[in-house]
Amino acid sequence: MSATKGSTALALTRVWHHASAQNRVLGNLASRIAWVLMGKHKPTYDPAVDAGDYVIVSDALQVRLTGKKATDKVYYHHTGFMGGLKKVPITRLRERRPEEIIRKAVSGMLPKNTFRDRRLERLKIFPGAAPEVYKGNVLTTWRETGAKGEQSPSASSVSQTKA
Repeated sequence: MSATKGSTALALTRVWHHASAQNRVLGNLASRIAWVLMGKHKPTYDPAVDAGDYVIVSDALQVRLTGKKATDKVYYHHTGFMGGLKKVPITRLRERRPEEIIRKAVSGMLPKNTFRDRRLERLKIFPGAAPEVYKGNVLTTWRETGAKGEQSPSASSVSQTKA
C-alpha cells in the first residue's frame, strides 16, 4: 500500500464510458457495466464509497441473447395484491422497452444495498444510437476485440478519446 498523499477529489472524479450493445451477449455486457458502475476498475475502490462512473449504452435493441432465452425468458413481478403475479415475456419487453432488458440485467448484478439506485441512475441506455448531447461527455469507448468479441474496460482495451 502506498503512503503517498494525493488529491482524493481527483481519484473520485466520475468519467463517462460508452458501450455499444450491438451483437454483445447480455450477461457479459451487464457484468462489465456493473463493474464500472461500482468503480471496481479504479485503484481507489472501496465498497463503502460510491465512486463509480457513468455508462452510456447504445444499440440496446441489438443485444444478443444466448440459448433459448430469446424466446423462453420471462420476467416476473408482483403487484402486492392477491393473484397479482405478472409475467412479461422477453419478446414483448424487447418490442416495447428494449433498454429495460439491459437495465434489469445490470440491476441483478449490482449489490443489493443503498447504492444500487444511485448507481442505476448513472446508467443511460438507448435503443438506437446515443444522442449527440452525451457524446461531449464520453472519455472512454469500449470496442469489441478478441476471439469472442468481448472486451473488458481496462487500460489496454479502452480507446481514449478527448472531448
